[in-house]
Parts: sequence; C-alpha cells; structure tokens
Amino acid sequence: MDREVENSRDSEAPSGSPAVLSSGDAARLDQLYAQLTEERKVAVGYPCNQKFDYSPLYRFLEFAINNVGDPFSGSRFRMNTHVFEREVVRHFARYTGIASDECWGYVTNGGTEGNMYGLYMARELYPNGITYFSEDTHYSVSKILRLQHTRNIMIRSQASGEIDYQDLEESIRIHRDVPPIIFANVGTTMTGAIDRIDRIIEVLQRACVANYYIHVDAAFSGLILPFVEDPPPWHFGAGADSISISGHKMIGSPLPCGVALVRKRYMERISRSIEYIGALDTTISGSRSAITPLFIWYALRSLGDAGFREMVSHSLEMAASAETRLKEIGVPAWRNPFSVTVVFPRPPAAMLEKWILAPYRNICHLITLPNTTKEQLDVFVRDFKKALAENQNAAPPVPPLCRP
Repeated sequence: MDREVENSRDSEAPSGSPAVLSSGDAARLDQLYAQLTEERKVAVGYPCNQKFDYSPLYRFLEFAINNVGDPFSGSRFRMNTHVFEREVVRHFARYTGIASDECWGYVTNGGTEGNMYGLYMARELYPNGITYFSEDTHYSVSKILRLQHTRNIMIRSQASGEIDYQDLEESIRIHRDVPPIIFANVGTTMTGAIDRIDRIIEVLQRACVANYYIHVDAAFSGLILPFVEDPPPWHFGAGADSISISGHKMIGSPLPCGVALVRKRYMERISRSIEYIGALDTTISGSRSAITPLFIWYALRSLGDAGFREMVSHSLEMAASAETRLKEIGVPAWRNPFSVTVVFPRPPAAMLEKWILAPYRNICHLITLPNTTKEQLDVFVRDFKKALAENQNAAPPVPPLCRP
C-alpha cells in the first residue's frame, strides 16, 4: 500500500471525533513551515511584502463566510464582510483621485482579476474596441484578451519599459475609426516603469479620438505613488476609467488579493439582479473571499496614511541603497523614478540557486519591500560579489535596457 495513503488512513477518526493527523503528516507540515521560514529570507525577486501580522483576525477562520455578489447592494447570504469591503473601496477611492460616490469596486483575488474586470468593462462599453498594450505588460493580459476574444495590438516599449507613445499614436491613427482601449502600466513587472496617463490622453487628442477607455494596472505602484511627492499622472484624477491594485504586494497578505475600481456610472450599465443571492451581479467571480477584505481593512486602519508613507519611504530608501551598492561591486544596476525595482544583468547561476529572483531573458531584478532590511541587502551584495568573482572568466551579460 502507498505509504501516503496508509498514513492518511491511519489518521481517520471515528465519526463525531476530531480528526488527528498521523505523525508522518504532522512532520511534513513542520518541514514545510521550516522550509518557508528559510525561503522568506531570500525572497527578493517578487513583489510580495512578507511583513504583516493578522493574528487578531484568525478567529474569523471559524466561519464559512462568503462575499458573494455586489458589496454595495446587500445579499441574502448574510455571512459576509461586505461592510468592511465597502470601506476598503472608499479608502482606495481616496488614494486614486476620485470621489467615493463616483467610484465602485470590490476586493478581488489578485491583480489579474482586477485587470480582467477593467478589460471586461471596456469591452462591454466598446464591443468593437481594440486594446493597446505595451510589450512590457504582464503576461496575464494577453491571456485575458484571448479569453475575451478582444482585438488587440501590442505596442513597443521604450528602453525603460515605459510605453512608446509614438508607436501608440501611429497605431491609433491607423485604426482611428475604432474606439481604443488603452491598457496602461503603472509599474511594469520587470522594470517598474510608469505609462503616463497625461501623455496617453495627449495622443488620443491629437488623433481626434472622442470615444476611448483607459484601464490602469497599478498592481504594485498603486500603493507607492499616493505616498510620494509629485508622482506622475496615473489615476482617475488624470483620466483613468478603471484601476487594478494588488493587496498582497505592497500591503502584504497571506492570501493573494487586490481591489478593482471603476467609475460607478460604467458599472451601472452592466449590473443585473440575481434573485437566488438577493444581490446584483457586478463582479467577475460569484463566491469571493470574505477574509481578504478584512486583511486589507485591518492594514488600512492599523497603519493609516502615516504608516503607509513610512513603509514606502523605507522601501525607496532600500532600493536606492541596493542600486548604489550593486554599482560599487561592478554591477550596472538602475531603476526607474518612484520605483523600488532595481534592475541588473542576469546574475550567475549561483545567485539564482540561492536567492528567489525573477530573471527575464538577460536581465533580472531585486524588489525592496517593507520587509527588506539592510542586513538582507548585505548578504545579497556579498553573495553577488562572490558569484561574480567565481565567474570572472565569463563576462557578465550586457543588459538590453539602459537607465533612461
């Protein structure tokens, strides 16, 4: 008999008694916990803040709660956290330059769902529209466009990762009879570049385009830019129609989550009532997590604007330090303005084996987050220097991107 099956059978308890894991299964969980504890120390390549404490909320895991339906319309299934979800949406409305009574949204399971919602809304408003997105856009967007069967055109990126506005303008002029749906990046995946909404609108105005839609993927930078001085135009106040922001990235969460925001007047065009749940059907998913809205709400309330400003300041300070220190050991590192993503040539294999990094072709990046420490950077730079020395006979790859 298979040992795993045997162990699981051994753990079966009589009806009515609490189940108890076998010693083997319990050991496996202990091993996983120890492994993740160690991996967290070297997880520097992906934007997932590891610094949070939601222990006061663990008691809510006792309940089978579900935020089915529109968080603003109420539901027959009252085992939900809609009231907290509404507060989260109103809080994010303030961060994104729109009056709360003009904004609608909900807590998603992550940035991809938020982007799907924005593109879905755009498609509903302009069924024949063409979506324009840069080559530095997150890989999930191409998948969303295929799922929705939306016509689309990929636009070139500049060396920094920012969209090429000239290529965008030329493409829109060729198809000026079709409403453009602009997918703008506010913090690209690999380089943290920002597509400026004001320049995109200038392109649309020069092309004499009256009907258009702008969705903003601000998965990571959407919780950085509200807390820096003189950020570039990026949100509703600059002309965006919908925005997706992640919750597990800058805020930090044990569960992937995010917020989808849209101008309320657009949502009202597509909503429909569902008698079974006694709520409006306005979201992508039916059943939704009722726990993640509590996580985001708890972070917003406990940290406040001052706490977030401190988190962002720390992350930017760590990014500047990482960039400087990598240059000091001969690594041509660089980063975009307002970004905590430090870009450098693809490192030696030893670095990729030890550290959790995100290489792409011949570049790689380090992302500094609220949990990033000086001591962590000390070890990273030391390991990088050692790896370069061990590979001194092989010239480091020349990065395809240069500092803008």
